[in-house]
Amino acid sequence: MQDKNTRERIIALINREVVPAIGCTEPMAVALATARATEALGQRPEKISAQLSANILKNAMGVGIPGTGMIGLPIAIALGALIGKSEYQLEVLRDMTPEALEEGKAYIDEKRIEIGLKENITEKLYVEIECSDSNGRKAKAIISGSHTNFIFVSTPDETLLDKQLTASGDAETDDIKLNMSMVHEFATTAPLDDIRFILKTKEYNMNAARKAILGNFGHNLGKTIDRPLAQGIFGKSIFSHIIARTASACDARMGGALIPVMSNSGSGNQGICATNPVAVYAKENENTEEELIRALTLSHLTAIYIKQSLGKLSALCGCVVASIGSSCGITYLMGGDYQHICNAVKNMIANLTGMICDGAKPSCALKISSGVSTAILSALLSMEGKCVSSAEGIIDDDVDRSIHNLTSIGADAMRMTDDMVLNIMTHKGQC
Repeated sequence: MQDKNTRERIIALINREVVPAIGCTEPMAVALATARATEALGQRPEKISAQLSANILKNAMGVGIPGTGMIGLPIAIALGALIGKSEYQLEVLRDMTPEALEEGKAYIDEKRIEIGLKENITEKLYVEIECSDSNGRKAKAIISGSHTNFIFVSTPDETLLDKQLTASGDAETDDIKLNMSMVHEFATTAPLDDIRFILKTKEYNMNAARKAILGNFGHNLGKTIDRPLAQGIFGKSIFSHIIARTASACDARMGGALIPVMSNSGSGNQGICATNPVAVYAKENENTEEELIRALTLSHLTAIYIKQSLGKLSALCGCVVASIGSSCGITYLMGGDYQHICNAVKNMIANLTGMICDGAKPSCALKISSGVSTAILSALLSMEGKCVSSAEGIIDDDVDRSIHNLTSIGADAMRMTDDMVLNIMTHKGQC
């Protein structure tokens, strides 16, 4: 068993990276910064200027904003100023009312909001909000590095916070650096009461799947898998149930349902993808509560580990990362040991590497379903003693090197892909 200090640092890391969120985390981060700048201004802004990194723009352009029936940044910014509370963090808009929505629509119609691309920055997660009153007095809030990490806050009269010169504004530089062996050892040996809190992920994210069935969200992928035509193809199997419950929660979240989910590494979809496949498999396989707790911990911590070298936002779809986590959790629930889990990771990397992120949107449910399907297949292959070898593609004999091969491609080699995706998204319909 790991020493107490190591366990405590890992638990602190999980608690920081696995948190509740309402709606897509990129527009919620923008709403959060707007709420904080408005609070610093001390009154309702007359004008709001948002300067955002390309990845924030990409992930916020086509996604539903909870409880609004609208998509995109303008309504998120308007509501952040009108009803947002920064103390709520990524649940910043949870005080939404029909009256607030109408006020937000009017605020947009009055042309009070300007949104632009922040130039000359390397940080992929960057939100800069400046609020002005009728006298031209200004307040500013900047988030960078992670979705709730403020690096600058100023009122019209003084600077309240300024961390702009420190390590890209990233406050988590003292995080424990993980590897796959450390992740597995923690998940399988930590005292159960120390990690029981991870069951909150099941509570939140399976509840989102249940509530999604009550409405029509996104492309209704989860509901489609449950319908007779799909059942004639997939049957009523663990496989179909896993896809349906995972896709349903994503349908609701991307479709703008006012339903909180438990996120992972700043992404609600990653939290759903790391949770629901493991929870459904454990239920239908009749695993014990302890096995479920350890499998969920393994899944979420694996995703956190991969994100440490990939970064919060990248050109690589987050479902690749979270699906690797869920494949590890499912392999564990199947009775797999550390080697089985490492082999499942390699199988995943051999299949899903290169799936692009083209923003948060309803069709994310399709990508999540592809990731989860691969997670199950990779776990089954591993349990059958099958693993993609180091003679094939980017896979290395060492699982950590295989992971870093994946993240090097996602964080570095796909930078031009990221630029091209944003260019395509912002120039549709143009010759």
